[in-house]
Amino acid sequence: MRLNGIPAKETDLGPASSMKNHPIVRACWLTANVLLAASLIVVLYSVGWEYSTRSYLKGFSDAIIPASDNPEQKVEAILQWMAHGPSRQKAADPGGLGDRNPEDTLNIQRLLQVCGTATNAFLNLAQSSGLNARRLLLLDQYGISKHVVAEVMLGDRWAVVDPSYHFILRLPDGHLATRAELIDLAIFRAATQSIPAYPSTYTYEITAHVRLERIPWIGRHLRRIFNFIWPSWEEAINWTLLVERESFAMLFASIFLFFIAMVARLLLGWYCKEKLGIARERLRDQILRAGHVVLGGSD
Repeated sequence: MRLNGIPAKETDLGPASSMKNHPIVRACWLTANVLLAASLIVVLYSVGWEYSTRSYLKGFSDAIIPASDNPEQKVEAILQWMAHGPSRQKAADPGGLGDRNPEDTLNIQRLLQVCGTATNAFLNLAQSSGLNARRLLLLDQYGISKHVVAEVMLGDRWAVVDPSYHFILRLPDGHLATRAELIDLAIFRAATQSIPAYPSTYTYEITAHVRLERIPWIGRHLRRIFNFIWPSWEEAINWTLLVERESFAMLFASIFLFFIAMVARLLLGWYCKEKLGIARERLRDQILRAGHVVLGGSD
């Protein structure tokens, strides 16, 4: 069929008219646009949340950690604050609190006494004061976490810090203990002998920075896959912020979702043009046309 000598395929009927003949494509296009817009809104919200969290933590750390201290003194200052700081709030229902929310883990007394949330509070303060710190999970033979501690880069070594016991693990000669050294039970006992009632089960034979086993069904298999593809994936990247701070995790997830939505929209646009012959009007052109209509309507 020809219109004015031009094949119908090449006639500019506009994208809306073209898509009316493809209801499924039209629905997919609408879904992609909604997903893109929603993910952008979530990204903007997450940026604000993360900025607010960082500002809060920076002010908190500046109040308790002297800026002139060296890294080891900063660690001691955080541990001293956790052990002897001012009285904190008491929660009637600790189960309803966010164990990855810094405002809760820093201010609720009960959470500062649990290894996971105490480590969360320590890590957030440590990183906000400029320390290179990360969490370390002590696992049993089934991959279940039995204790959570922190590692802090002091000098040229990752020193182990136990925030829930407010202690930097050292040997009797003052030597800072590392995870690799604490695998030796004799060194472990020497480093923890001065900590009252320290459980002997908190050993270091099996450790992890990210507990993939927590993911149902596929967690254990994911670790094997990642270890096969990239054996040093846990050490090469500091995953602590992603797993220990809700605002950062949401920011990361929202950016990933926005990227997926953008790619889906681009692929759908390519499919419409190349496979279905639908001439999709660009968003920029739609905005310009809408502006022209609005301005033209005011004449």
